[in-house]
Amino acid sequence: MNGTTGLPPDLQPVPNASFDAWVAAFKPRALNRGISSATFDAAFAGAGFLPGVVTRDGSQIQTRRTLEEYLSIATSDERVSKGRAAFSRLSSTFSAVEAKYGVDAKIIAAVWGMESQYGEKRGQIPVVSSTATLAFDGRRGDFYESQLIAALRILERGDTTPANLTGSWAGAMGHTQFIPTSYQEFAVDFTGDGRRDIWSDDPSDALASAASYLARSGWRTGLKWGAEAGTGGPQGRTIQPQRGGVQFTVTRNFDVIKRYNNSDFYALAIGHLSDRIGGAGPLQGSFPADANGLTKADRIAIQRGLTDLGYDVGTIDGVIGPMSEAAIRDLQTRRGVPVTGTATRAVLDLF
Repeated sequence: MNGTTGLPPDLQPVPNASFDAWVAAFKPRALNRGISSATFDAAFAGAGFLPGVVTRDGSQIQTRRTLEEYLSIATSDERVSKGRAAFSRLSSTFSAVEAKYGVDAKIIAAVWGMESQYGEKRGQIPVVSSTATLAFDGRRGDFYESQLIAALRILERGDTTPANLTGSWAGAMGHTQFIPTSYQEFAVDFTGDGRRDIWSDDPSDALASAASYLARSGWRTGLKWGAEAGTGGPQGRTIQPQRGGVQFTVTRNFDVIKRYNNSDFYALAIGHLSDRIGGAGPLQGSFPADANGLTKADRIAIQRGLTDLGYDVGTIDGVIGPMSEAAIRDLQTRRGVPVTGTATRAVLDLF
């Protein structure tokens, strides 16, 4: 099947007679929306029902992280260093994009870093299969049918091929993770080759498309997104998304970033990551201790202690996730203390 190499079994197409009947009934609707029969048939030749997409759609874990945790992941040392390297490597492209659209190039680099880890995680799931599966499943049938139509229009226009039209399980595509309808509205052909190719190893079209999105959403050239309060940033309203934590002053460009993802956390991450890519240091302020009385430095000390003992906790970032919890449980078992998997000060005493 197109584009499915290396995907887990539940994201491989499986026979489903009801899905096939839905596709057959959908075809006339697609043709009435301007999709040619040839494009439709080519798009669905390798497509099929993906059970894992339905599972993921029905069981999304809405983990409520604190802002400190969110920023620890979004602006990790690794993401900052990769961003600085990418920004330097593609400096001429970023300069050209900023010159054309008026959007700060470091903001575009930060969007790229947040959305696909600078192109490393663009998504491999065939978009026709994923959006068709979700349209058929019906939980948000109308929305995903509109995404499927938009995806077929991408193929109709010749921007890419069915095999290359890949993305996340929910249909977000390419370097900048555009859903198909956002692609139709904002994507641009920056390289001039006649295709708006946000999937290519060359990220030029994708970076320009993100700039196009922000520019058309009201970005004001020359205005910073905001800054940590008290650090001499631009005048703006003050926000404190985490009680007792760092305060920020933000401008109208902060709200423009939220048009990309309507979240204060996301917009702050983009802004702060862009500053870090530009050479700025970490936030100067601090966040309160967590519910277990630990600071970020304490949690990092636990992760480092576990790593020194041979455990794999993933990235050492002060965010206690499943890998850290599993390591804590194992260590507690070995030390003969109550097994909780929770990072506490008592865990620090085990090292």
